Amino acid sequence: MNVHEAAIRNGKPDVASKGSTSLADFIWKNAEDLWGDFKHTDFGKIILPLTLLRRLECVLEPTRETVLATHKAMADQGIDLDVVLRQQTSYPFYNTSNFTLATLGGTRTRQNLEAYISSFSDNARVIFEQFDFVNTIARMDRQGVLFKICQNFAGIDLHPDTVPERVMSNVYEHLIRRFGAEVNEAAEDFMTPRDVVHLAIELLLDRDDELFINNPGLIRTLYDPTCGTGGFLSDGMAHVQNLSDRYSIAPVVVPYGQELEPETHAVCLAGMLLKTLQSDPGRDLSRNIKLGSTLSDDKLSEERFHYCVSNPPFGKKWEKDQDAVFREHCDKNYEGRFGPKLPRVSDGSMLFMLHLVSKLELPKRGGGRAAIVLSGSPLFNGSAGQGESEIRRYLLEKDIVEAIVALPTEIFFRTGIATYIWILSNKKPKARVGKIQLINAAELFTPMRKSEGNKRRVISPSQTRQIVETYSGFETSKTSLIFNYQEFGYRRVKVLRPLRMKAIVSDEGFAKISSDKSWNKLTDEQRKTWTALLMPHVGVEHDVAWLEIFARSATKKHADLGRAAKPLIKAFISAFGVRDPEARPVTNDDGSAVADDQLTDFENVPLNTPISVYMAAEVLPHAPDSYVDLSYRDEQDGEVGVVGYEINFNRHFYQYQPPRDLQMIDADLKAVEAEIAAVLAEVTE
Repeated sequence: MNVHEAAIRNGKPDVASKGSTSLADFIWKNAEDLWGDFKHTDFGKIILPLTLLRRLECVLEPTRETVLATHKAMADQGIDLDVVLRQQTSYPFYNTSNFTLATLGGTRTRQNLEAYISSFSDNARVIFEQFDFVNTIARMDRQGVLFKICQNFAGIDLHPDTVPERVMSNVYEHLIRRFGAEVNEAAEDFMTPRDVVHLAIELLLDRDDELFINNPGLIRTLYDPTCGTGGFLSDGMAHVQNLSDRYSIAPVVVPYGQELEPETHAVCLAGMLLKTLQSDPGRDLSRNIKLGSTLSDDKLSEERFHYCVSNPPFGKKWEKDQDAVFREHCDKNYEGRFGPKLPRVSDGSMLFMLHLVSKLELPKRGGGRAAIVLSGSPLFNGSAGQGESEIRRYLLEKDIVEAIVALPTEIFFRTGIATYIWILSNKKPKARVGKIQLINAAELFTPMRKSEGNKRRVISPSQTRQIVETYSGFETSKTSLIFNYQEFGYRRVKVLRPLRMKAIVSDEGFAKISSDKSWNKLTDEQRKTWTALLMPHVGVEHDVAWLEIFARSATKKHADLGRAAKPLIKAFISAFGVRDPEARPVTNDDGSAVADDQLTDFENVPLNTPISVYMAAEVLPHAPDSYVDLSYRDEQDGEVGVVGYEINFNRHFYQYQPPRDLQMIDADLKAVEAEIAAVLAEVTE
């Protein structure tokens, strides 16, 4: 008898006392009954929708008989039963089937289960359609495991009073992570650890607690364009609910979101079906959660929000959205979501950042704030003028970035890389105008007893509070630095040096010119004549200008050589010119110096430093003949040098660690030598 059979025989298991991980493991035990009949890749498609089904079933159980009676009595009276039944369940969904998972029967299980699911209201039925669950049911029936699995799930009590929403959300995400690990797929790519979710929401909403308290019944909107299972949205609603004892009339946070993956979207829909707003209990919040690609098909394109939050995939290509994104970039320029410039197609995370900015409520209507979790790449990827730098430039010069928080490494499930939370706002408090706060929270973590994938650390509630207070305090400290946004900017200046060259006719030069196009266009006789004229000068040094004088003089004396065209003269210079730092600079026809392409360099001049001052201090002492290319200018402001921005956390928070005393190092070396000698002595005995 397995654990599920024991649960059914002895009554529903006591899952209230189970942690989210143990409950998820309990549910996952169904895989034992699927083993051999289904591949690992199919387990999640069975277990997750049945978990959702059982959760919905438990919620509807108290009003089930009432709903069935009402449906039977009023079915033929022409009344809109949809409204009536929703009121009876106190939720925005219902089911009119006589079946439950426990009463499907063992002979017509498939037909009865299909009828059961089809009897849900449309907003709940779509959950199972997105899992393509009808086909899964048929496969389970053919393999003879459908009745057994349904009975297993019928024995689990997943009612919100037994398994609170926070625990259930952890269960969903644990199952998804487990499913991804089983099939070695990136199922965890969209999974944001709960501690990171909570920190982002606290950073986003904590500052407005007084606003909520002083404005009873205030309505605010919260939007996540990569909502996954809805973790950010749920946590945002919980933040306000946890302060309910401080309100005379509770405020309202209305969730909105969009998700790309149908299965994950379905999980989010199920969670939203179980949420109600105190001010509008009949409202179906699942209608606010859209399916599709946010970048290429924004389903909420006409909406703006008070709060936005997102954890877009790290380093994920956006090539599938490329055509639509490029059209919006070109058609709307700065009026569209992607106006400034586009990042490389290998990573679309900065597109989501621009998208969030476009979704913020207008400043004249109170403005909005956003929190977005990103890898380190958006801080520094791309040089001046490139897409990533231009996006940073747009955000900083428009004064949209409030703060950036460096998180500990090893806090995500699939990666141990450094991550950051950016706080964005289009209506900063007066003290923050023109300022950026960098917070180094990389050392604020608690080691986990048991790692989950790459996640070995967690940000505890007290550490979350410490980070939020650092942000709210907006003061300089060891972990908090405040900058003027221009301190992250620079001008990429093109520095040239004159071409210094002498002319030496040589065998190597003849070999080089033999492959030149201009030389090979000459006739055999012309090449012989030129060679004969040049041979007397082999090994003799000349000023490089001599080559042109020599060529023009030769064509006057030898008419069969034709004209001394510029391409041929360039070929002579390329073949017989030898760079010499002591030679005079080569000049053009107008007398201006010719730049040496091999010596061209670029300097990043801080925005608050004049280029002439920087050149005098940093360049000219080392290369006195250097000069700035005045034609290399910024597209936007037309000034010399292309503007770029980068934010280097390590440089700003670097703390010098002096080397240890030499005597201590010497003592350590002697100790190691003694250990080695002792080991060798044992071997040779």
